[in-house]
Amino acid sequence: MKKRRVLLVLACVLALGVTGCKKQTEEEPVKDTPKKVEKPVEKEEEPEVKEEIPANQNLLTGLPDLSEEAIGKRPVAVMVNNVEKAMPQYGVAEADIIFEMPVEGDVTRFMALYADYTKVPKVCAVRSCRYYYPVFSQGFDAFYVNWGIDDSIADYLASLNLDQYDGMTDGNGLFGRDQARLDAGYGLEHTAYFDGTKFAGVVQANGKRTDLADDKKRTAFQFNGLNEQLKPEGNDCTKVDINFGAQTATLTYDADKKVYLKQLNGNPQIDGNTQEQLAFTNVFVMETTITVRDDIGHKDMDCMGSDKTTAYYISNGAVQKVHWKKDGPNEKAPLKFFDDNGKEIQVNRGKSYIAVNYPSQVTFQ
Repeated sequence: MKKRRVLLVLACVLALGVTGCKKQTEEEPVKDTPKKVEKPVEKEEEPEVKEEIPANQNLLTGLPDLSEEAIGKRPVAVMVNNVEKAMPQYGVAEADIIFEMPVEGDVTRFMALYADYTKVPKVCAVRSCRYYYPVFSQGFDAFYVNWGIDDSIADYLASLNLDQYDGMTDGNGLFGRDQARLDAGYGLEHTAYFDGTKFAGVVQANGKRTDLADDKKRTAFQFNGLNEQLKPEGNDCTKVDINFGAQTATLTYDADKKVYLKQLNGNPQIDGNTQEQLAFTNVFVMETTITVRDDIGHKDMDCMGSDKTTAYYISNGAVQKVHWKKDGPNEKAPLKFFDDNGKEIQVNRGKSYIAVNYPSQVTFQ
């Protein structure tokens, strides 16, 4: 009996030992502790820094060069003779924008625009008005300066309510004849000058409005950044030849100065005061419908344009085909240029030359 108890106890001890070993060898695998996934640190977006435009920004060129007295003031448009017998002109190199358009006989005249009415130079040779020039000047809210008019358009000019200064009726001492030119044998029509240095004083004394109209305080163009000089979206272009009919304008790119130098009938067009060739950062060629109105050869011209009217923008060694129109219902509407998608183009800051001419009379190289 005792022996059986001993055997039974031994059996139990052995059983317990086996069970213990089994527990040690068959433990459940240790589960991995999940790793903490760190979220990427999101960078805060830096606020876009808006370019600060100087208060003395010239609205015609985009350059910060206006005198304090001219900020927010109206520009001045001056009619200038542009035939070879009147060369050299003087005072035109200081213009911020120059329009060139054909008149009777398909010779051309300039309309020179000066943003600073307090710093207009003496300009020669001043010529008479044709109605399409003030149509464009009114888009800039400009004073208009000329010597004589085409009498057939007198009523139309009166309807524009221009602030006009005419050498034929001048009572302010702003106009005269250049005696040196008379002595040199220039024809009388090539000797008239406008003394822009006196203009601000005369305008103020006459009580004329000098502040820009509220809807004319935008820049002439949508300009690129102050330190940007961009190529238009198009082909390379280092030379522009414009055939007006009786004379030509050629503009050749100077890559070092990033300007187009102007020639008249193949000769450098030089300002008689500065002795420098006329130079422009931007060149625009606007095509339009031009017809002859009478036996004298006076022109009629579409000055309003449309979304489909062809133009070309040339700058920084390239040319882009665009479209032009006066963006509004009447003469006071601003002139604007658009790409094929109807978006107003952006242009480089600097002086601009604008040719308004017959269709298909321009070539690019």
